Amino acid sequence: MSKIIYGIQQVGIGVSNLTEAWKWYKEHLGFDIRIFEDNTVAELMLPYTGGQPQQRHAALALNMQGGGGLEIWQYKGRTPLMPEFQVQLGDHGIFAAKIKCPDIHKAFNYYETKGIPVSQLTIRPNGEEHFFIKDPFGNFFEIYSHSYIFKNEKKPVSGIGGAIIGVSNIDKALKVYSDILGYDTAIYDKTGTFDDLTELPGGKGTFRRMLLTPSDTRKGSFSNFFGISEIELVQALDREPNKIFKNRFWGDLGFIHLCFDMKNMNDLEKECVEKGFPFTVNSNVKHNDKGSFDMGEAAGHFSYIEDPDSTLIEFVETHRLPLIKPLGIQLNMDKRDPFKPIPNWITNLLSLKRVKNL
Repeated sequence: MSKIIYGIQQVGIGVSNLTEAWKWYKEHLGFDIRIFEDNTVAELMLPYTGGQPQQRHAALALNMQGGGGLEIWQYKGRTPLMPEFQVQLGDHGIFAAKIKCPDIHKAFNYYETKGIPVSQLTIRPNGEEHFFIKDPFGNFFEIYSHSYIFKNEKKPVSGIGGAIIGVSNIDKALKVYSDILGYDTAIYDKTGTFDDLTELPGGKGTFRRMLLTPSDTRKGSFSNFFGISEIELVQALDREPNKIFKNRFWGDLGFIHLCFDMKNMNDLEKECVEKGFPFTVNSNVKHNDKGSFDMGEAAGHFSYIEDPDSTLIEFVETHRLPLIKPLGIQLNMDKRDPFKPIPNWITNLLSLKRVKNL
C-alpha cells in the first residue's frame, strides 16, 4: 500500500518562552486544545541541533474550528537564536503560516481593534481577500478566506491551512510539494510585482508565486478536521535570497517545519528515496521496529526530509492518541481503516483537552 497523506497536522514554531507564546496564540488565534505537552530531550534531531541532544519543552495545540495545529517549541538548555538578518519574503524557508478564516472582515476588524500589527485587506491573485498579521515574536500569519468550520466556536479564525515558503526555483521545488506531498493543482502561477504583498518585508520585489492545492480529497484519519490546505511557493527574481535558518538550529526562533499527518511510513520512505529526497531523520533508528516514539501522552513514528532549499518537512504516523486521560480512553490508530475518517463525534472529544489557563 502506498503512503496516505491525511493533511497538514501542524506547523512548528520556535519560541523563547513557550507559556508566553502559547497564551498569545490561544487568545488571538484560538489554539486552546492541548494534544500533547512534553518536556524532555530532542535526541533524534542531531543533524539539525549541532550534533547534540537538546533539552526542550514542546506542545501541540489545535483550534477546534478545524485545520492544522501549532507545535510550539522552546529550547531549555540554550538561548534560541534570531535570524542573522531581516527575513524577507522570498528568503528560503517558511516565511508565514496560513490561517483559515470563515469571516475575513470580522477577523480583520478583530485584529485592528486589538492593536495587533495588521496589513491592509487586499486581494490575492485568485480573487480572494486576505491580510497578514504579525505576532509579538516577529512571525507572520496570512489570514485567508476559508468557509469550512469543523466546530463553530465563534472564534475569528480557524487553524493552520498551509504555508508561504520561499524557494530558489519553483520548478525544482515541485518535486517535493507536488510529486511527494500531492499539491498538484496550481490555483495560480504569476510573475511580477504584487500589490497584496507590498507591506511585507521585501514584498515590493519581483516574484514568481504559485499557489498549490491537492487535486484529490484527503481521506481517512483526521482528514475531516484538517480539511483542505494550500501551499504558496514564492521565488524572488530580483535579489539573492538568504536561507532563513542559516547558521541556526532547528528549534531556533521562527517557523521550523511543516508537518503532515500520514500513514504507511515505510512506503513513503521508499518513494522519497526514489525521488531523491531521502529521510534525514527517522524515529525508528533508535526505537523499535515500528518506529514508535513517545511524545508525552501521544506516540507515533516521525521522519523528516528537506526540500531542495533545505526547508524541513516532517511526517508523523500517529500510533496512539489519548482522548480522555483520566478514563484511559485513547485512539489506537493501528487498528483503524486507514481510508475511513474518524467519526466527528470522536474528534469532538478533543474539546475535553481544552486549556483554560497557562
